[in-house]
Amino acid sequence: MQNRMMITGAGSGLGREIALRWAREGWQLALSDVNEAGLLETLQMARDAGGDGFTQRCDVRDYSQLTAFAQACEEKLGGIDVIVNNAGVASGGFFSELSLEDWDWQIAINLMGVVKGCKAFLPLLEKSKGKIVNIASMAALMQGPAMSNYNVAKAGVVALSESLLIELKMQEVSVHVVCPSFFQTNLLDSFRGPTPAMKAQVGKLLESSPINAEQIADYIYQEISKGEFMILPHEQGRMAWALKKQNAQLLYTEMTKMADKMRAPRTK
Repeated sequence: MQNRMMITGAGSGLGREIALRWAREGWQLALSDVNEAGLLETLQMARDAGGDGFTQRCDVRDYSQLTAFAQACEEKLGGIDVIVNNAGVASGGFFSELSLEDWDWQIAINLMGVVKGCKAFLPLLEKSKGKIVNIASMAALMQGPAMSNYNVAKAGVVALSESLLIELKMQEVSVHVVCPSFFQTNLLDSFRGPTPAMKAQVGKLLESSPINAEQIADYIYQEISKGEFMILPHEQGRMAWALKKQNAQLLYTEMTKMADKMRAPRTK
């Protein structure tokens, strides 16, 4: 391992904080995002923190852009040791309100963007015997109401990660999946949903987090160093996951109550 990391969605939020956490360890970083101004800011911050690297604009929906990014990593860094498939978007709305276009957009970025990232970089990871880090969400495990397309996309990321964990063992490529709960980030900038009220509700959840993106990035760093596959940064998330494994029906009952509360203002 030569301390070379690729991060998608590195122009802000958790992607930026992951870059800075590894930069403090002196890593070389390949940073991508559709937000080029944000990317340049992240790179400068990473250099100030002790790292270095390069940036490349990349839309994870376009496989050719990801393969070009992988080629750039090989040319500029001599390969890659860790990939972080972090790029993602937010959405919300009850199933009856979501359009098929909403579903296509969500799946294309939050699920297929991760699939394509893994596919494009796997040859480099097989050479370096590196690591895949996929950023999913507690939504993948808990399936909260009024976010079915987001839940499905993130659950797909977990299922993909579990599949790769098994399939890539022989190639000595390790896999990790991160499932944070809501936390303060700029995820609302990309939010797509049928009603302004839904965006406001998601905003409140983001603001209520007891930990921030910097703390989550540090938790990810620590858990990866321990070799943990399933990484749950939020204590409440770990408790909720334990509850679901013990008594799923109880959790479904609570989620149903939550859905009723979310609908209530609309029916008055």
